[in-house]
Amino acid sequence: MWPRIGGLRSLALGTPGELRTTLNTLVLAGVKTATAGLISEYAEENEELEHVGERLALVDDHDALVGVVEVTGVEVVPFADVPWDFARCEGEGDRSIEEWREGHRAYWARQGTQVDDDTRIVCIRFRLISAGDGGISTGDLST
Repeated sequence: MWPRIGGLRSLALGTPGELRTTLNTLVLAGVKTATAGLISEYAEENEELEHVGERLALVDDHDALVGVVEVTGVEVVPFADVPWDFARCEGEGDRSIEEWREGHRAYWARQGTQVDDDTRIVCIRFRLISAGDGGISTGDLST
């Protein structure tokens, strides 16, 4: 199971270090409004898919809360069918769907998973609900 903070499932983007810091910064700036994951990771972690309206705790490298996002869309599609509109919403600077696919194949390969056109991808769209200077450590996470 993924860690929980205040009853919310955590959203740990990318890998710890520079990548996670960059991705969190993009979320907090309102640039990144989507993320992609492997459906196989949900099975491995015994986790259900996110659902529209669910709030997630955006965390840093130490699982400290840096913000709260609300899921606005969830779709599972084959890797080859991830649309450019979704990829662009990931906000990571890709200039085409081909560039997005190349970058994501390489990322998942570094994590030990080979991705082909039929690999099922979870496409999550979200909006930033709250953030604070240095993160949020107290308060009502539901707001």
